[in-house]
Amino acid sequence: MAQKADRHELYQESVQDSEFELDFVQDTYKDIRGKKPVTLREDFAGTSRTACVWTKRNKANQSYAVDFDQEVLDWGHEHNYKKLKPAQRERVEMIKADVLTVKTPPVDVCLAFNFSYWIFQERKELKRYFRAVHRALKDDGILFLDGYGGSEAHQTSVEKHKLEGFTYLWDQNKFNPLTQEMRCYIHFRFPDKSRLDKAFSYHWRLWGGHEIEDLLREAGFSNVRFYVQKFDEETDEALDEFEETRDVEDHECWIAYIAAEK
Repeated sequence: MAQKADRHELYQESVQDSEFELDFVQDTYKDIRGKKPVTLREDFAGTSRTACVWTKRNKANQSYAVDFDQEVLDWGHEHNYKKLKPAQRERVEMIKADVLTVKTPPVDVCLAFNFSYWIFQERKELKRYFRAVHRALKDDGILFLDGYGGSEAHQTSVEKHKLEGFTYLWDQNKFNPLTQEMRCYIHFRFPDKSRLDKAFSYHWRLWGGHEIEDLLREAGFSNVRFYVQKFDEETDEALDEFEETRDVEDHECWIAYIAAEK
């Protein structure tokens, strides 16, 4: 089963929830700006799934998907872009480029989800990226990021999730508490005991919320909001709900969205 598996398809099924993320982006932008966003740029787009889903939500929506990996863009073109209707395809542009230097028309929202921007481990690199996005946004544009933290984020661990037809494993394989550098992998396991190890690899820096906000403001953003995942008061289980707050309880693991207003 592992030999026949498609790692990009497995990733989309286990990691990405484009509809949920776009609901959050659209609703949050409307709450802040009083209108719905129309143009979207997906940075570190990978298979460009979110950019494609965006165009399907409204006939006025337009998107740009940016990634420097031609192989994954080609996969997304074949499996996501080609599934769109011809009129929808005209409103999606897939771009092979570096997010630090890419040039796109001004957009309402830019997304860098799944902690993808953590690939920038030096302060000057991350600020350069934030400045690049700041220039790419319209005057009332918003950059959306995500992040996570808690005691578990500072430890090596393997988290397993059994899904339909396979098991997804998030392997936080190495962590350097001095530099905050982390090496992580995604593995997949199948019912026939076959394995797809290190299907995806990440070398990140674990950035804290305060650090991110400081860099966003230095890059020119006027306001930074944090939307933190809520927990069930009785079971302490994480919920699919996020609230704007800066008062975060010390859970072992928490996730937050970040909205940076131009």
